[in-house]
Amino acid sequence: MRASTHRVHDAYRVLRRLSCALARGSRFAAECALLGIMRAYVSSRKALMPAQTSSEPRFAILIDADNISEKYIKIILDEVSNAGVATYKRIYGDWTSQRLVSWKNCLLENSIIPIQQYSYTYGKSATDSAMIIDAMDILYSGNVDGFAIVSSDSDFTRLAARLRESGMQVIGMGEQKTPEPFISACNQFKYLDLLYAAQRAEAKEEAEAEREAETAAEAPAKKKAGKGTAKKTAKDEGTAAQKKPKAKSSGVEKTADKQAAPEKAAVRPKRSPGDMGGDASLAAGTDADLGDVEFSELSRAARRRHMKRIRTAVDSVIDQFSDEEGWVFLGTIGSELPKRLPDFDVRNYGYRKLSPFLKSMGVYEFDERANASGAKAMYLRIKES
Repeated sequence: MRASTHRVHDAYRVLRRLSCALARGSRFAAECALLGIMRAYVSSRKALMPAQTSSEPRFAILIDADNISEKYIKIILDEVSNAGVATYKRIYGDWTSQRLVSWKNCLLENSIIPIQQYSYTYGKSATDSAMIIDAMDILYSGNVDGFAIVSSDSDFTRLAARLRESGMQVIGMGEQKTPEPFISACNQFKYLDLLYAAQRAEAKEEAEAEREAETAAEAPAKKKAGKGTAKKTAKDEGTAAQKKPKAKSSGVEKTADKQAAPEKAAVRPKRSPGDMGGDASLAAGTDADLGDVEFSELSRAARRRHMKRIRTAVDSVIDQFSDEEGWVFLGTIGSELPKRLPDFDVRNYGYRKLSPFLKSMGVYEFDERANASGAKAMYLRIKES
């Protein structure tokens, strides 16, 4: 109320100056008074505007079309939705190029604004500079709380660092080929190719489960339909078998059958962190938390390095937050790991939850406790050697 009273008094003073200036015939004074009126009007309009009621962080999504495929768009939007709400959705590239034609339907369906940026020099993209300039404009507008920079290009490293210096939450997204400096400059980093592989594997599993359910539902009907003709068919086959002499079984056929049997029984195992350097398997009953991810870009040595980095980070969290007996709440591990490893995500290693991933490493012991309200909480500590 006091602030609005002050604005009324300010407007009254400005109007008095305007009337005095007009009375004196001073054009300059009149223009200054009019400028003051405009400022007072703008400030009053801002005061009357409703305050931002949403508590969700607002993000600007900036996509480098030269380095990102359109097949990742659903993952990009889903990851930002998990963190907040997308207020800006822009994608940058030379849209006169035939390379970006596949993006058209994707942009229309997801309401993403394409920003045209011509390549001034053949073979060199000017998209980076356009994205950086727009990012700084959005930063100074004060309309967002964070940025999602989608590119595998290291040229955005300084931009990510600058946005973090301004208090912005920076989520980077790209493929496994993204250079380490850009990953480290972000608060979080998502490997789009790994998430895409996990998504496809999950869709494949769901399709197989649906087919199995349909087959199981159709089986009783087929069995009932064939029951009437089963006796007649068996009788005819028996008569034919009596008339026809028995053929000698070939040793080659027996060998082929023996070789085919293991192939039918073989089931492709699900990927676990043991492939990444872990040395223990999961306990039974945790298959529901497993996924299947292709690590095509990582060598075995690189996988071991990844697991070593993760174990070092987990151990440091335990050292910092554990009680006298060395136990630490699993939720603390989940919240602190991304601060130490921006690119950490259990889905990158074929898991859907953190606890089975850590159990598979075989170096931690777990304890499930119930709090005062009866809710269960998981704790862990380093195994004693």
